[in-house]
Amino acid sequence: MNAGETQRTPWIVGVSGASGTPYAAAVLRALLDAGESVDLVVSRASRLTLLDETGIAFRDAHWRPDLREWLSMGADGKPGTFEVDLADVRYWSAGDLAAGPSSGSYPAKGMVIVPASTACVAGVALGLSKDLLQRTASVTLKERRPLAVAVRETPLNGQTLRHLVTLDDAGAAVVPASPAFYAGATHIQHLVDFVAGRVLDAVGVPHRLYRRWEGELGGARPA
Repeated sequence: MNAGETQRTPWIVGVSGASGTPYAAAVLRALLDAGESVDLVVSRASRLTLLDETGIAFRDAHWRPDLREWLSMGADGKPGTFEVDLADVRYWSAGDLAAGPSSGSYPAKGMVIVPASTACVAGVALGLSKDLLQRTASVTLKERRPLAVAVRETPLNGQTLRHLVTLDDAGAAVVPASPAFYAGATHIQHLVDFVAGRVLDAVGVPHRLYRRWEGELGGARPA
């Protein structure tokens, strides 16, 4: 880096194989809208979920047009709902354990995993680092950077609950993908955006994804 240049310090977004790819899309769009740099890691399992939920085949060699198609889609499946600028997105293959985010010396603000499957939760809690997503989460924890884990599963068994407690003890924010209704949701996108907003709240990224509670009963009621 030359003198006077600003070091790029991205948020790392990991997408695991749980259902809930619209949550990941909403988080990614909001980070980019906030002017943040983004490094993206998409697990092998999540590609199957993405194909099932959106019909999009996410490919390493064509990640940019595939990502643009995905992020432009609304939670209702309607294409072309959003406009996105991918100029400050960097993509890393989940199998690339020599990628930048695999090292603590790689500059990053923190990481969010959205959605987080129970297998991903277990791997991170146990420190398995079986792929770049898990390795990056381990690095985020050891470097004491913010980590939000948006677990998407129901019901939760005792083993997964213990893994989530382990992540909480390690300093991660556990953010269940649980939509709320006090913000006045009238569309599926509103429910998705609420969860995405709470994920970003957990790591301190400003956004306007949902209407916040202001202490007034009935405030969410349609006019």
